[in-house]
Amino acid sequence: MTDAPQMGFDTLQIHAGARPDPATGARQTPIYQSTAYVFRDAEHAAALFNLQEVGYIYSRLTNPTVAVLQERIATLEGGAGAVCCSSGHAAQIMALFPLMGPGKNVVASTRLYGGTITQFSQTIKRFGWEAKFVDFDDVEAVKAAIDDDTRAVFCESIANPGGYVTDIPTIAGISDAAGIPLIVDNTSATPYLCNPISLGATLVVHSTTKYLTGNGTVTGGCVVDSGKFDWSANNKFPSLSAPEPAYHGLKFHETFGPLAFTFHGIAIGLRDLGMTMNPQAAHYTLMGIETLSLRMERHVENALTVSKWLETHDAVDYVTYAGLESSPYNSRVATVCPKGAGGLFTVALKGGYDACVKFVDSLEIFSHVANLGDTRSLVIHSASTTHRQLSEDQQIAAGAAPNVVRISIGIENAEDLIADLDQALNKANG
Repeated sequence: MTDAPQMGFDTLQIHAGARPDPATGARQTPIYQSTAYVFRDAEHAAALFNLQEVGYIYSRLTNPTVAVLQERIATLEGGAGAVCCSSGHAAQIMALFPLMGPGKNVVASTRLYGGTITQFSQTIKRFGWEAKFVDFDDVEAVKAAIDDDTRAVFCESIANPGGYVTDIPTIAGISDAAGIPLIVDNTSATPYLCNPISLGATLVVHSTTKYLTGNGTVTGGCVVDSGKFDWSANNKFPSLSAPEPAYHGLKFHETFGPLAFTFHGIAIGLRDLGMTMNPQAAHYTLMGIETLSLRMERHVENALTVSKWLETHDAVDYVTYAGLESSPYNSRVATVCPKGAGGLFTVALKGGYDACVKFVDSLEIFSHVANLGDTRSLVIHSASTTHRQLSEDQQIAAGAAPNVVRISIGIENAEDLIADLDQALNKANG
């Protein structure tokens, strides 16, 4: 779609990357359930393997169904290219992989999904990488944390679980001044509510499992490259700027320009890490994205209605939804996510841990699951589940204190959700 950048979001979420199937005329993108693809001849095969021609080799690297999804997400995010993979956690490793090395570090926000904090504080150490966790509301602390070994800055646009809104333009300015990329996890906001690249981000990651798919059926992840970072400006990113031995000295940035990170993600990342998205998952996600804007509008509308009601309930200590005037992050909504503050927030109960557990167990419409971004309203007590591996101090810093419940508001009738919350809160309050 050559005119794609001039089209509106609602049009792009349906059409970007997709064309009628040339063999059958099928209008919906087919599921190309194939591991391998026939080469025209030996010369064609050699050109593909030598990165001299773009095409399909093996579905660990490229697949026609996944390729449509990659183009669609990249278009919606305003990026140069994208690489889809098996999960949001895989996307995070895929994003860091070309940037990091033994002894290098990433400066990360304290307000992240609990699984990300565990991945960054524990698992990446096995690669010889380190994460420095900083309160991103403290700008001077972010600046001070960056040193000569820092290779990336990482945050969430709308942080899980608390719904906190990150001041992306300010953090991007700090990253730019240090000559390192800013990676923004845009899972909770989606490109409909927030466009991190336009705010200065270099890379955007997604758990496509959540709002992009929207129906709780498949897991997936995606890394979107802005195409705007100069990987050759210094010697910090040799994977992208220096000769690559596996491709006879090819330099990714010199050869592929704005698509350097994307090509590296496929030719090196997927080739060697194997975090492949399967074509059926890509198909479900493509179908989900077709209604993304419609769903996000309802998520936002319901979240604002429900959060305003919760603020008035006697059993509630506070609500963290950034769309509320009482939120310290409300002033950032207009800049960072002008179409709304998302559908995710937390509620602190006056009864503490025990009240949270009883509240979760008493809900009927809300599903108690370790997921978010579904059409259904979801709930979880983060301190005893998704953030269980963290210390209490880490839980509090992440917005998942023991007295806090995470709520992901769906697209049901708001009145029904409020009635369900009311009866559960009354039971939890004794």
